[in-house]
Amino acid sequence: MKEVVKRIVYGIAYGGVISFIALTILMLTEMTPSISMIWLYTLMGHILGIYFGLASFIFEIDNWSPLKKTVIHYSLSMLVYFIIALPVGWIPIAWKPIAISVISFTIVYCIFWFGYNMYYKKIETSMNESLLRNK
Repeated sequence: MKEVVKRIVYGIAYGGVISFIALTILMLTEMTPSISMIWLYTLMGHILGIYFGLASFIFEIDNWSPLKKTVIHYSLSMLVYFIIALPVGWIPIAWKPIAISVISFTIVYCIFWFGYNMYYKKIETSMNESLLRNK
């Protein structure tokens, strides 16, 4: 239970950072959304953050292959993102914006996936070297 709460808090923090970046872009482009719109977008950012925090548990299922974990996580993430993004208005409901969003989402997902993979490979190598030194 402690790990669930920790991941929820991390997700909220990530959602807050993303919301702050979005608000900064709005400020720099001199857009003036209503307070209720800012509140809604921030809430949805936090909900997405919570989802991603909890969805990371998928990668801890030992009897699934890495490919299965990635495909399920990617598919669920895409689904959750579009369930939030389309009704809220982050993405207009038209084929071109949706296609651009799918491509953008996939690129960002791949960047994070490769980054985490490289990070964990580095940790794995470090741990193996440490074990060999301590023999």
